[in-house]
Amino acid sequence: MIIIGVDPGTVRCGYGLIRKSGSTVQYIDSGVINLSSADSVPFRLGIIYTRITEKIREYKPEFFALETAFFGKNVQSALKIGYARGAAMLAAVHHDLIVAEYSPREVKKAVTGNGGATKEQVSYMVRTILSDKEAEFRLDESDALAIAICHSFRAKSDEPNVRNWKDFIKNNPHLVKE
Repeated sequence: MIIIGVDPGTVRCGYGLIRKSGSTVQYIDSGVINLSSADSVPFRLGIIYTRITEKIREYKPEFFALETAFFGKNVQSALKIGYARGAAMLAAVHHDLIVAEYSPREVKKAVTGNGGATKEQVSYMVRTILSDKEAEFRLDESDALAIAICHSFRAKSDEPNVRNWKDFIKNNPHLVKE
């Protein structure tokens, strides 16, 4: 299975693609979408949507994983991250990808074993898991790869490829109450 992970942001938006086959996790591609804070937020969201769409079309992942919004003290920052999440998620939905969301603590715990790990510790473990300790990933890039890796650890290999409500209901009739 191919997974795209996204670390959303309106100035820097990281993305990372991995392939999981059995217990092996393999690096495919990653990068950071650098945006200018001088540009309007709608313009930046359009770029995020376009660049994520390009990666989805190029690599055809089955799964899309992103970090949930982190609410700090700055409400404006939280809102802008929410906008970036929405633009990236919309690209996934428009391509019928299964979307999964993970909290920052959950991603850190999955990759390092410690929910309070630093970005540098996450980056080191991403390189270790991908068997390339010499790789130089920017922090937003390694965070996006960590999100994809987290999903690869959490996703069940026998999980049905549910892309819409009709398929979900078909695969889970026991969850539907009439």
